[in-house]
Amino acid sequence: MPKVRFKEHQRQEKKQSISNKKYFGNFVMEKMNVLFIMSDQHQGKASGCYGHDFVQTPNIDYLASLGTRFTNSYTDSAICVPARAAIATGRYVHQTEYWDNGHPYEGRVKAWHHMLKENGSSATSIGKLHFRNESDNTGFEEQIIPMHVVEGKGDARSCIKRPMTPPMTQSKTMTDIGAGQTSYQQYDNDIATRACEWLRTKAADPNTDPFCAFISFVCPHPPYKAPAEFYDLYSKIEMPEPKLRDRDVEYHPWIKLSQSQRNFDDFVTEDSLPVLLRSYYGSISYLDRNIGRVVKVLEETGLRDNTIIIYTSDHGENLGTRRLWQKSNMYEEASFIPMILSGPGIPEGKVSSTPVTLIDIAPTILDSQGLLDVSKSHGLPGSSLLNLVQAENDVNRIAFTEYHAAAADRSAFMIRKGRYKYIHYVSYEPELFDLENDPDELNSLHNDPNHYATLERLEADLRSICDPEFVDEQAYISQCAKVQAAGGRDAVMARGKYQGTPIPGQNPEFLI
Repeated sequence: MPKVRFKEHQRQEKKQSISNKKYFGNFVMEKMNVLFIMSDQHQGKASGCYGHDFVQTPNIDYLASLGTRFTNSYTDSAICVPARAAIATGRYVHQTEYWDNGHPYEGRVKAWHHMLKENGSSATSIGKLHFRNESDNTGFEEQIIPMHVVEGKGDARSCIKRPMTPPMTQSKTMTDIGAGQTSYQQYDNDIATRACEWLRTKAADPNTDPFCAFISFVCPHPPYKAPAEFYDLYSKIEMPEPKLRDRDVEYHPWIKLSQSQRNFDDFVTEDSLPVLLRSYYGSISYLDRNIGRVVKVLEETGLRDNTIIIYTSDHGENLGTRRLWQKSNMYEEASFIPMILSGPGIPEGKVSSTPVTLIDIAPTILDSQGLLDVSKSHGLPGSSLLNLVQAENDVNRIAFTEYHAAAADRSAFMIRKGRYKYIHYVSYEPELFDLENDPDELNSLHNDPNHYATLERLEADLRSICDPEFVDEQAYISQCAKVQAAGGRDAVMARGKYQGTPIPGQNPEFLI
């Protein structure tokens, strides 16, 4: 898998083109194209540019080498639908009440796509949106092969709480694994193909206004399979044992509940574990290949010279750590995500430790179109990454995350500030980690008297953003109403749990 690279004369022409642009402060005076690329479930550390030991991501690494990479970047909620609603609206989950995968975005809260349209620009989506349906007014000028939630309703089962649902009795996600082609990978290939075609069309039109394209892939989201070519990249690599996987570990009670509800590890054997890991990494390399295809066309058409590229993911992946798989918690595996910004005026090869989250994307896109004042007038809480990459690192900027969805009877909240991560669980004791000295989050300091002051300061930071107990109750009331609207608990349970959102044209599969 060769990296996408400029020839040297092309590189010099690009630099000359950039040097001729006019800047005002930190901002480009003219509108820029935006290519916003997103993946699904890409663990933040699982890229070469983020220091992974063996994962092969040459094209993502290439973007990072020509731009700025954020090392403290987080999702706003570690599950698909709320994270994507936060990206769209530029607002926290508790502000919009898109709590879980049963509350999909439907255009009720204004998105950056609406704001562009209202101000003479437009945005096109290609691929996974995970909104309610295509007919809603979500602000996109065009949706190309969109994926939305099941039947325009989403997952009402994830809204059942107090009491919780019984654990799964089967999981094809964890047993149908290894080398092979999934519908998601076929879909991602189609997304890349359509994105390349769309870019070539834009490049051929001399009257094209600056564009904003949202290219949204599904990989490396489970099922844990990878095309043989990419699975084989890892077939001879000894897979590391996930940390904290010993059953004798004393897990936090909130995490114990999550383990019992999302009991994926119950289906994992000593033999299947390395297969699962190789499949996940292979799927990342497959994603990387498709990203490279799109970026290559951007460069071949000359569009790269006037295009800001954003790469991120909606959330991470536990990958067996703490006997957890997929997402849905505040630990680094699930909440830390890649965030890379590349393009004209973006510092090349810079590494920023300033904490950022997905809600910073909306102001960034608006800023690229000269509409940062629109972001401010709507009171969006995030900041433009175009500004942050030019500034000095601000490690004391707050990254805030919340979770109200599946496998949790109560809400959880996270504050990342400086070297510390504070996790607030409603009705449970908190956790406090010093990520500088304990990057693997092995030892919570919440009961250490030497850290009581830190704990109090971070809780105060949390409560300056929201009242966690009030938000938890509001989420619960909304979720109960969603279950009732779906026919009640018994009806929702009888339907079963669907095995991932189907690609366009396919029907969902339910397992009891």
